[in-house]
Amino acid sequence: MARHCFNFDGGCDLTTMGAIWFVSYSFHVYINKSHMNWKNVTTCDSRISVFNNTKNYHKFWLQKILEMNDNRLNTNKIGLKAEKTKEMAKLLLGH
Repeated sequence: MARHCFNFDGGCDLTTMGAIWFVSYSFHVYINKSHMNWKNVTTCDSRISVFNNTKNYHKFWLQKILEMNDNRLNTNKIGLKAEKTKEMAKLLLGH
């Protein structure tokens, strides 16, 4: 079975990291170093590598995440709700 990827530029890379993880790690890097939800996965190192290699997509992805379905986003495993994640994305876009 083929892997699902988000259907936009760089979508497979965002899928690899996870949309919520991406926002969480971005928030840690750019806004608040004490935010650590992104560490609640065992694959941080590989996700950070993808993050570092895809910076040209970051702003675009944050905008796309604001349009995503909250119920789908709420299925994440790092303990962040869609509403909070979208608030963080808005702050990142203004940064």
